[in-house]
Amino acid sequence: MVTAIDAHIAEIKHTSTPWALRRYRTLEEWRQRAAHIRRHILVCSGLWPLPEKRSLRPRIFGRIEREGYAVEKVFFESMPGFFVCGNLYRPLGDGPFPAIANPHGHWQRGRIEDIELGSIPGRCINFACQGMVAFAYDMVGYNDSDQVAHRTFGGRREDLWGLGGLSLQLWNSIRVVDFLAQLPDVDAKRIGCTGASGGGSQTFLLAAVDQRIKAAAVVNMVSAQMQGGCNCENQGHLRLDINNVEIASCMAPKPQLLVSCTGDWTVNTPEVEYPAVRDIYGLYGAQAQVAQVQVNAQHNYNKLSREAVYGFFNRQFLGGRGRVAERPYVVEKDKDLLVFSDRDKPANALDAEGVTEAVVNRSERRFAGLLQNGGRYFQREMRPALATLLGVDVDVDLVTKSVRYHRGKGHVGEELLLARKGRGEILRGMFYLPPGEKGRLPAVLVADDGGGQKLIDWASGKVGGMVLGLLQSNRAVLVVAPLLSNATQGTGHDETKLSHYHTYNQATMACRVQDILTALAYLDEHPRVGKRALVGMGQAGLCSLFARALVRDVERTAIDWGRLDLHDDGHWTGERFVPGIRALGDARTALALCAPGHLLVHATGRHFPERLARKAYRSVGRSGHLQVASGRMSQTEIVERIIGG
Repeated sequence: MVTAIDAHIAEIKHTSTPWALRRYRTLEEWRQRAAHIRRHILVCSGLWPLPEKRSLRPRIFGRIEREGYAVEKVFFESMPGFFVCGNLYRPLGDGPFPAIANPHGHWQRGRIEDIELGSIPGRCINFACQGMVAFAYDMVGYNDSDQVAHRTFGGRREDLWGLGGLSLQLWNSIRVVDFLAQLPDVDAKRIGCTGASGGGSQTFLLAAVDQRIKAAAVVNMVSAQMQGGCNCENQGHLRLDINNVEIASCMAPKPQLLVSCTGDWTVNTPEVEYPAVRDIYGLYGAQAQVAQVQVNAQHNYNKLSREAVYGFFNRQFLGGRGRVAERPYVVEKDKDLLVFSDRDKPANALDAEGVTEAVVNRSERRFAGLLQNGGRYFQREMRPALATLLGVDVDVDLVTKSVRYHRGKGHVGEELLLARKGRGEILRGMFYLPPGEKGRLPAVLVADDGGGQKLIDWASGKVGGMVLGLLQSNRAVLVVAPLLSNATQGTGHDETKLSHYHTYNQATMACRVQDILTALAYLDEHPRVGKRALVGMGQAGLCSLFARALVRDVERTAIDWGRLDLHDDGHWTGERFVPGIRALGDARTALALCAPGHLLVHATGRHFPERLARKAYRSVGRSGHLQVASGRMSQTEIVERIIGG
């Protein structure tokens, strides 16, 4: 009997869940972690591998010259029909100058905000007067960039494609670096980034994934107790095991300034978060490359904060020293800053629905391109990407608890509770060995969305159907009840009513994939088990397919396809929901990753991508290892295929 409660049911993480900051012992350990974080950000944002970069087609106009600088209007296409709009502040002269990208954060008026707590034009004017090109650009949904709504864009379908405010803005920021790097008066080797609040989130996200950012100043956002409360700071599965402190640390060993204040969630940064970041810089011998400043104020990017940032970039890019005082400035009228104040948007500008369709089409082209690169390349690149998207551990640190034994006619059963060390999850299983057999036996893992209720009696350990057939064929059998199946405890959370639930908590289907991986790890470690096979029944079929795609040494696999229609996003919005799964090729990727192992897929219906699956198997020279059946096979037929091939 299960007495404990699975952590997936009991615990809900959210934007303000405190993080325990881990310490890294060696540089190699951190480098591996940083590489994982960079890939994870891009995968969860639907940007892995990076999409094709089409021509920006920049338009620069409306130049106004002032004492020591000029300001211009700018718009360009980060992808066809989707526009980045902003203002370019340039020092007078030929350059080449350093350049600073300025994502603005959640100020009411966005990039044109000019108040005591924060002035985006004010800091850009001062950057330009100090000899640095500054580009202030709209976050999506602000001012000129109103093709999608900032806080409300997206839904279940967009989540499937890794699409939301964060992914759109991160792509825009990457294209901003492209834009700055190609300006004739910019030194592409001296590009920095700074922003506060949501602009701070964009700063460290961009710096983590784009190596062209050579220095960064993050203002009021690096915290272990609050990760960001807006859509533009949250993406499905992004922070399952990653926090802002680690993301900011990916900047190491390049120069970075952390600015905090006493009046928000960064109050502890000097004593908590900054030392953790500095320790990582220390692994490179580069502690002098990271610094912190705290301002006694509310959430801000005020004059004191700005002056600290001016001094930082002045030291990094211009060879200056010490704090740089802010010069008085005059902000231009709104009509002279807004890009479309005196002109219409381009005729090809997409609406929100058009943006979604453009991203979907972009993802499909990228997936097709990956397949064209060949089977081995695909497997090498996609397997770790799929694991990071699902948030699962393939190499399981297993904890096993034996609950009781059942001795029946023709078998011995052991009821188990399986878990990953330190995770708090509970996987219920029943392991059977046929009597009288010595040495190592082939074993079959049976995952059933019904909790194995039609296969075994959990109370008595009695067996029937498929389990009996496998035992009679001298196979060991492990039956597991994945999360929220009939033999497990409790019900799930209402994920749709919890803000940013899937940023911090695994989708139920991903949890079930992990359960199957954990069960496979048990068989791998068992002294009586030799070769492993896997059977996924009902809704557990698709979960088993994804698990098998991540594990190489499973000899035979049989999965119930459940008549899944890959042409319909609606088939993924219920129990099969995983954020970003469609952008990464969904079950098509899993099928291709199963090659060259023996794979039986049944209950395919009319929409199974058989041509793709067979091509994947042909590419590795194992066409005969794939079997497809349109109807649902009986348990007896599945046993015959598992045993006899």
